[in-house]
Amino acid sequence: MTSTQPSPATQPLLGAAEIRRLAEEIGVRPTKTLGQNFVIDGNTIRRIVAAAKVDPNETVLEVGPGLGSLTLGLLDAAARVVAVEIDPVLAAKLPSTVAAFRPEKAGNLDVVLADALRVTELPAQPTALVANLPYNVAVPVVLHLLEHFPSLEHGLVMVQDEVADRMVAGPGSKTYGVPSAKGAWYSQMRKAGVIGMNVFWPAPKISSGLVEFTRREPPQTRASRAQVFAVIDAAFAQRRKTLRAALAGWAAGAAEAERCLREAGVDPTARGEVIDVAAFARIAEAKIPMTA
Repeated sequence: MTSTQPSPATQPLLGAAEIRRLAEEIGVRPTKTLGQNFVIDGNTIRRIVAAAKVDPNETVLEVGPGLGSLTLGLLDAAARVVAVEIDPVLAAKLPSTVAAFRPEKAGNLDVVLADALRVTELPAQPTALVANLPYNVAVPVVLHLLEHFPSLEHGLVMVQDEVADRMVAGPGSKTYGVPSAKGAWYSQMRKAGVIGMNVFWPAPKISSGLVEFTRREPPQTRASRAQVFAVIDAAFAQRRKTLRAALAGWAAGAAEAERCLREAGVDPTARGEVIDVAAFARIAEAKIPMTA
């Protein structure tokens, strides 16, 4: 007996005409404030969903679904989609769009009206994050979600291309900094592709990058995540300074900073851009008194 369900590759997705019609119906114009750029190309959606490696049994968290371009593609691939949308007009419209284009999947969607930077509870525990994120909040959103939803095992986010490069950079790279070091606490990140400007409405002024991540255990340390992140923040606040100088404020003095660095096996004359997250964890731990 053969299935009569259409394959995801043949299911209709939102194109430019549908996106503009839906926007007109609810009086929405993409805003720079919310960093809204709607994907208007079905093949791009299919490419993103394929690159995300979503399992048919997974619950996917989507941030900023907008008019539903990516949402439809994710519903084709996953068991359930939880969409977090900050714009109340867009959040209210999404269920009816899904009901119109994927009536059989309408019950698999949860829409949460919330700011993704503040959400700490969801109607289902997501195992994957797939989202087209505004560049100005992309890094804080990813870090916040990885912190508060340990069920997230992997994901794929589309961000401004230069932000993507910062997120995936390794020690020694010119683009290595706070986003890459903090991201490495939670996961292994890599760049999974570049998306051109003409598949969006409105078209952004720069290409977008796809960042794939896979969760891993953080470095083993007595220091807390907050303590390690405080070292990372201090190290990159003045990135051209040596770590001895950059961490002087954090350690309440350059001499104490040097002691922590030497105890952690890190050259005090090195700069933050050359050490990995495990070294930052050792530095943070060196400041914590040993208990009896």
